[in-house]
Amino acid sequence: MASLPIIDPATIDTANEAVSKEEILALNAQRDEFEQVDRLISINLEEGLAVGIKTQTPDEFWTRGHIPGRPIMPGVLMIEMAAQISSVIYHMKFNTAGKKFFGFGGVNKVKFRGSVEPGCDLLMIVKAKALRSRMAVFEAQGFVDGKMVFEGEVTGLVL
Repeated sequence: MASLPIIDPATIDTANEAVSKEEILALNAQRDEFEQVDRLISINLEEGLAVGIKTQTPDEFWTRGHIPGRPIMPGVLMIEMAAQISSVIYHMKFNTAGKKFFGFGGVNKVKFRGSVEPGCDLLMIVKAKALRSRMAVFEAQGFVDGKMVFEGEVTGLVL
């Protein structure tokens, strides 16, 4: 059984922009095909909570080979999206201006509960469980059309 939503996705205004793509790029090092967040819809640094979105387009780098005839977003990219939102929370919380590299330390309790296809908006909700200056743990949940398609825990470290 899936966990209860951190936030009910039906209550989220997906048209909002709290953090722009440009602001994300100023904090995160990922570029080109690995830019997995279009914008943050909301962010609450006190709670260590953010909601991001990425519209999957027909020309995503993975559509040709994963899976031919029925393209689905690789699960590892859902994890990557959660990690990138976690990184933005970290950088904004500790006011690093992107000068530190906050990278993967691990993933736990990951479950894929549905597919993400070209044309879908993947809504990712990330909430800090522990948020310290050198290490942080975040729970994450991904939704498409209100249905949970991903959940897991991402650990980040200053590298």
